[in-house]
Amino acid sequence: MSLIRDLADQIVAAHCNDDLCIPTPQFSLNCPPPMIDNESAADHHELAGALAAIDMGFIEADAKVLGKAWSRMAQQDGGFNPLKWPRRPEHFDLLPWTRNMNPNAFAECPKRLGLYGVMPDADWVKRMVDAELPTVQLRLKSEDRSKIRKQIRASVEAAKDSKTLLFINDYWDEAIDAGAYGVHLGQEDMEDANLEEIRAAGLRLGLSTHGYAEMVYADRFCPSYIAMGAIFPTNLKKMVTTPQGLGRLYQYAKLMSNYPLVAIGGIDQDSIRAVSKSGVGSVAVVRAITQAKDPKAAIKHLQELMQ
Repeated sequence: MSLIRDLADQIVAAHCNDDLCIPTPQFSLNCPPPMIDNESAADHHELAGALAAIDMGFIEADAKVLGKAWSRMAQQDGGFNPLKWPRRPEHFDLLPWTRNMNPNAFAECPKRLGLYGVMPDADWVKRMVDAELPTVQLRLKSEDRSKIRKQIRASVEAAKDSKTLLFINDYWDEAIDAGAYGVHLGQEDMEDANLEEIRAAGLRLGLSTHGYAEMVYADRFCPSYIAMGAIFPTNLKKMVTTPQGLGRLYQYAKLMSNYPLVAIGGIDQDSIRAVSKSGVGSVAVVRAITQAKDPKAAIKHLQELMQ
């Protein structure tokens, strides 16, 4: 175990200033530390990579994925080098084929979706269409099925024949019926959604991810785009993971560069330029538009900052 600990310490020391580390929580009986499975690990590089990831504040699922990535990187790159960081698709056993070669791939969307507004209702969607926002998502929260259908139909009608691409959050069946451009699903929504029906209808699919494990899982479905977050703290949605930060976003963007990518979570005019430099083709915002005194002017300013 001393060799594994030494290798893990080398990884942490090499990357402690890369903005990859997040403070680890105080562990207790009710909040136990992540587990490392010594029995199923391929080699000591996998164990060291997983241990280092835990020390750097990655959740257990991400630490396991990173451990395997460190093992593959050591095998494929001619040995262990703590100064490197796993960033290639083959390190994470991602799908080797391109979208055009994958019969199960969802319909393609632009590589760069630009400024992406997440809006609460159809009125806001229409305002975004009028402002020629490149991409907008209707994130409606309601239990009223009639209201949901009306809001989605109104949003689709507003975006029809416009320069704005419209994604519907969560309500995939209503989105299909209304003829929406695409659907956005969270990881928790994928189990209940009929992905085959969404694909057959020709709708684009965006998937939320919150770290390495969820990105690797999302890759199996070859979605139209992958959203990564939350980058910064946000109180608009209860998050089960700690904000990822810019350092992790930059690594995620390198790994998933074959996909259209959307960064989301707590992004505003003060941070959007740095987020855009990560390599993502789109940045999603909510309050930076909806709470602005002049939303149309805010959109123009945010787009200028993304250049």
